[in-house]
Amino acid sequence: MISIVVVNYNGDRFLGACLSSISLQTYRDFEVIVVDNGSTDGSEEKVHDFSFQTRLIKFSTNRGYPAALNAGIKAASGEYILTLNNDTIISDTFLEKMQSAIQSDPLVGMCASKMILPDGMIDSTGIVLSMSGAAWDRGMFQKDEGQFDVPGEVFGPCAGAALYRKEMLEEIGFFDEDFFMYMEDVDVAFRGRLAGWRCLYVPGAVVVHHHGGTAGRGSDLCVYYGNRNIIWYCFKDFPVKMLVAFLPWILGRNLVVIFYYAMKQQGKVAVKAKVDALRGLGKIIGKRREIIQVCPDHEIMKFIEPWSDMMAGKNVDH
Repeated sequence: MISIVVVNYNGDRFLGACLSSISLQTYRDFEVIVVDNGSTDGSEEKVHDFSFQTRLIKFSTNRGYPAALNAGIKAASGEYILTLNNDTIISDTFLEKMQSAIQSDPLVGMCASKMILPDGMIDSTGIVLSMSGAAWDRGMFQKDEGQFDVPGEVFGPCAGAALYRKEMLEEIGFFDEDFFMYMEDVDVAFRGRLAGWRCLYVPGAVVVHHHGGTAGRGSDLCVYYGNRNIIWYCFKDFPVKMLVAFLPWILGRNLVVIFYYAMKQQGKVAVKAKVDALRGLGKIIGKRREIIQVCPDHEIMKFIEPWSDMMAGKNVDH
């Protein structure tokens, strides 16, 4: 069974269409768990409009995306967990394609889907990393001309529409709730990789994603958590030798982006993010003791791509 965990926060414009697309799936062995993060627009009531097996977990306040995902995962009965943003619409064979891929190899712990923006441009075809710690969605903002229609292995999936083997999550630990939002999927993918699990990209599993439909693309909220968490995941997940080798690039990038955001009138937000990241770094580094690493460093290095690749593809931080 696939347990679909949909996180909702004030998603009145989106949640109905998301649940409708789930109801049309050709693969029927699934349950739906909607976790509402303290919505104030009544959007969580849309859950009652659907007859398929749906449960609602309602928080009184917004506890963050990872906390909501974890609540859904803990309540799930399925062998596989599909994490799904409320501003997504999945194709009718989505579950069928993803389930087939994750069952193709017992070492596949994650599957990435082909995420498309409403205008037809690519949103994500998996996560990519660089030496600077920048993490971005492969192919983001590129015109979809079939260049990502070949299945294969990627570093990890964007959690906006990703399938995880529950066994993997139970082994490595669930989503890190300290992240609150952004980069939590990079962290899980990294820990999964280090523990020896693989990730497959499934181009036939297509989803339309209104990127930033809830948080707002480029908002101060996005800038803050993205800039804080990019430091946290690097110091938490990079193996020691890689972290030491990449440190000049990591530090350099985190300084340069402050000037970038200053030009966008968001410099104060970026500075606060970096300061808060440093304040919380001791706790984050302490979590390294919990990470399982059976995968050699050189296997992780295969997924490190040049910064120029991101710039050429007009990609942005994950």
